[in-house]
Amino acid sequence: MIDRIITSGTFSLDGGTWEVDNNVWLVGDAREVVVIDAAHDAAAIAERVGGRTVKAIVCTHAHNDHINAAGPLAELTGAPIRLHPADQVLWEQQYGDAVPYEPLTDGEKIEVGGIALDVLHTPGHAPGAVCLYGRELCVLFSGDTLFKGGPGATGRSYSSFDTIIDSIRKRLLTLPAETVVHTGHGDSTSIGAEAPHLEEWIARGH
Repeated sequence: MIDRIITSGTFSLDGGTWEVDNNVWLVGDAREVVVIDAAHDAAAIAERVGGRTVKAIVCTHAHNDHINAAGPLAELTGAPIRLHPADQVLWEQQYGDAVPYEPLTDGEKIEVGGIALDVLHTPGHAPGAVCLYGRELCVLFSGDTLFKGGPGATGRSYSSFDTIIDSIRKRLLTLPAETVVHTGHGDSTSIGAEAPHLEEWIARGH
């Protein structure tokens, strides 16, 4: 049902560039998958997809390291790219108007392989950041909103610490404690493991 590919490349914003490893998640079955955060290496992702149909390439947000393989992967597979339109300014930094996407909406359900992924708009790391919640699988794909050890970074353009804390408190920590959190970088965690530390994050962030 769930597969992870780790790809490597660079993240660039505000004039800086950093080396990063990204988690690319495939969710589906033997016939079809959704790709979450097509990062760095479209060929490697397409190879892992194999002969399955890619129903959608879903971007949790539009920082370049999460979308830089989305355009090439869409060309390879014919799949639509999905992104929350509040991240348009970040999308344009990577693609201008050359690559189209279909808007994601809060509360939308993306169905693949007999399961549904609920779209949760969780701004803060980026204006259009979303998480995908698979209720039947008891799993959350958090992008860069929530990591093992705290919230995503908010020190660069178009981000807000207060906003990400609000998103995590209201949209994520209300999920069942046993929910496994698959992140955009690094190791997975759970809602139960992270929830007790909210006030520590707030104190640290301020």
